[in-house]
Amino acid sequence: MDQLAAIVSAASNFVWNSVLLYVLVFTGILFTVRLGFIQIRKFGAGWREMFGGFSLSGKKADKDGMSSFQAAATSVAAQVGTGNVVGCATAILLGGPGAVFWVWVAAFLGMSTIYAEAVLAQKYKTRGPDGQVIGGPVYYIRARFQGGFGKFLAGFFAIAIILALGLMGNMVQSNSISSSFETAFGVPKPVVGVVVAVLAGFIFMGGVKRIASVTEKLVPIMAIFYLVGSLIVIGAHITAVPEVFRQIFVGAFDPQAVLGGGVGVGMMTAMRYGVARGLFSNEAGLGSTPHAHAMAKVKDPRDQGHIAIVCVFIDTFIVLTLTALVILTSGVVTPNMIGDDSTAASLAQSAFSTVFGSFGNIFVAICLLFFAFSTIIGWYFFGEQNIKYLFGQKAVNVYSIIVILCVFVGSLLKVDLVWNLADFFNAVMALPNLIALICLSGVVVRITKGMEEEHVLKK
Repeated sequence: MDQLAAIVSAASNFVWNSVLLYVLVFTGILFTVRLGFIQIRKFGAGWREMFGGFSLSGKKADKDGMSSFQAAATSVAAQVGTGNVVGCATAILLGGPGAVFWVWVAAFLGMSTIYAEAVLAQKYKTRGPDGQVIGGPVYYIRARFQGGFGKFLAGFFAIAIILALGLMGNMVQSNSISSSFETAFGVPKPVVGVVVAVLAGFIFMGGVKRIASVTEKLVPIMAIFYLVGSLIVIGAHITAVPEVFRQIFVGAFDPQAVLGGGVGVGMMTAMRYGVARGLFSNEAGLGSTPHAHAMAKVKDPRDQGHIAIVCVFIDTFIVLTLTALVILTSGVVTPNMIGDDSTAASLAQSAFSTVFGSFGNIFVAICLLFFAFSTIIGWYFFGEQNIKYLFGQKAVNVYSIIVILCVFVGSLLKVDLVWNLADFFNAVMALPNLIALICLSGVVVRITKGMEEEHVLKK
């Protein structure tokens, strides 16, 4: 199993670092330029449109979809996961403090990519046989590529996302919860696994109405909880903040000036890990979040695109940046740790413990419960949309049961192989989505300029 895990990890690293990383960056630059830096021009509009529909007891989702805020909350629920904690720590340990700068660059470019994904998801959404609104990359892939090639590309994407997120990805998330609760509270993993699986199953079986209702409440609560805790730690180390920002900006271009000549980290290394972790965290271009944005009940596809921009901002420029500042201001990272990510999982706990003491482990465990559980809900929903595309509504109950079992089993296992497989399928599922995005870039430009005909939902 260890040998197989190593092989899968090598394949995943090759796809991510030699192929996908460059395609994602190219796509981000393409849409940033063609759309005239829309992530800047329409950021304020997105913020107003997103929170204009905010309510902890808003309108119920129905066959016509969700409110804009519910769709955005489902998207953020999936985006804000363990990658915002462990992924951030990994970027810093492998690329130095300067990697954080490249995380920001990746997010900035990703904001234009995710705008395009949301716009296309809205334009090409349709209705399933049950009358329920449904959408996502498979539908705009089929719209762009007719015949057998389009059918193959869409089917390949659907299978990859079901495996990567719905099954294996959710095993990893439940394992993060059980491991952190065992460390912080001494609760046995099987007990945590049963509780998480039962709660997840209850939400899954309620369909889109319950998923929307849970995410619109859970996301604001978890964001505020993490924001307050992080600001307390950063405030306790406030004198270190100017030096941390110096390390981030100087380290982005000259890591040795920050880390010292004995550490083998160069600018390309900082860039590589920063961009890769940033794109993996916010999921822009991967093809996951368009499933949520397709469900939004909006008059104009552009409106949901503006909201999608804000979702990436929340994930990276707020949540992940808070993690980075907590880790770097607390002083838990030393130069001799750079290049070795073996302590990434415990680095955030160590950082919060510098202020919270023994409560630091508990705080991180609670945050990971919020982050990972919300991701389980979002990733289940994304997989469900593709199950409907491949097998129809009748297969959803079977899929729900399989995911519930994966959540329980994942809480018990050592998941190195599962994580590597999820990472690999994450990468390969993104490629069909990115091909379609690039080929449909003209459609996105026309919609953005108001030149496309008003979208009429297909019956």
